[in-house]
Amino acid sequence: MKAVGYQKSLPIEAADSLVDFEIAKPEPKGRDIRVAVKAISANPVDYKVRKRAAPTDGGYKILGFDAAGVVDAVGPDVSLFKPGDEVFYAGSILRQGTNSEFHLVDERIVGNKPASLSFAQAAALPLTSITAWELLFDRLGAVPGKSLDPRTLLITGGAGGVGSILIQLARRLTGLTVVATATRPESQKWCRDLGAHAVIDHSQPMKEQIESLRLPPVGLVASLTFTDQHYKSIADFIAPQGKFGLIDDPPEFNVAAFKGKAVSVHWESMFTRSSFQTPDMIAQHHLLNDVADLIDKGVLRSTLDQTFGTINAANLKRAHALLESGKSRGKIVLEGW
Repeated sequence: MKAVGYQKSLPIEAADSLVDFEIAKPEPKGRDIRVAVKAISANPVDYKVRKRAAPTDGGYKILGFDAAGVVDAVGPDVSLFKPGDEVFYAGSILRQGTNSEFHLVDERIVGNKPASLSFAQAAALPLTSITAWELLFDRLGAVPGKSLDPRTLLITGGAGGVGSILIQLARRLTGLTVVATATRPESQKWCRDLGAHAVIDHSQPMKEQIESLRLPPVGLVASLTFTDQHYKSIADFIAPQGKFGLIDDPPEFNVAAFKGKAVSVHWESMFTRSSFQTPDMIAQHHLLNDVADLIDKGVLRSTLDQTFGTINAANLKRAHALLESGKSRGKIVLEGW
């Protein structure tokens, strides 16, 4: 089968940073399903892994987590899917990735593809949907349901992949007031179109902008990018006994900034359940099915922004380069071989 991967951690502009190659088709065992991959999307975690994790056995490491495709074969212990089922998912960080024609994934982290979406539209959703859902409901403890919630949720980096889903989930499924941050006018418009009640510029002092909006107190914060640059200023205006959640890898982060206000700090990693085979691992199967249902009912929409052509090394290099620039919006998808 065709695949895209690398043997050495190199800058994306290097000729061998990502290469096309062929490898044997994997065979499913246990609860694994084999998926014929139709579309994938690129995420910041792809280039972060590429930069720091070189294979040690001289072989190829295949990147990619998001995928949408068709079940091709199943392991002997599979009960949730059968060949021919259309699925979408974000795989495990411990296994080979989705940038391959066929891919093995544990059925417990796979959902049924939204019927109303194409494979490309569906591939944009899994990793960011799982991250946003777990961050909002499992980590920050927001309550689904449209009853009034007398708090504001601040989402820093609202136009990115996770933010684009998080804005929708918070606006459509909770009673929170939703404020997103974005710097460029087109990114600010993107956030408003997704449902943010207000948008502020995180390159300018945020406290003054928040205060001028005269909204409910900022009780919840989803810090999605550049946490090291923003957390001290956020600590100055977050409500006492609030909750601060983050998903990035800040080079500097001192939780003591939140002690005086008894603010709790929550880290979200969507790979935790699959990496540690947690007892509730199947929650991601149910979560993705809920997202698919919300998509098909018109409550949520895909965050696909750009399609970069077929799945190959050249196009994936373009996707990595754009993600590394920090100027991407929504999701980048590649489709077909």
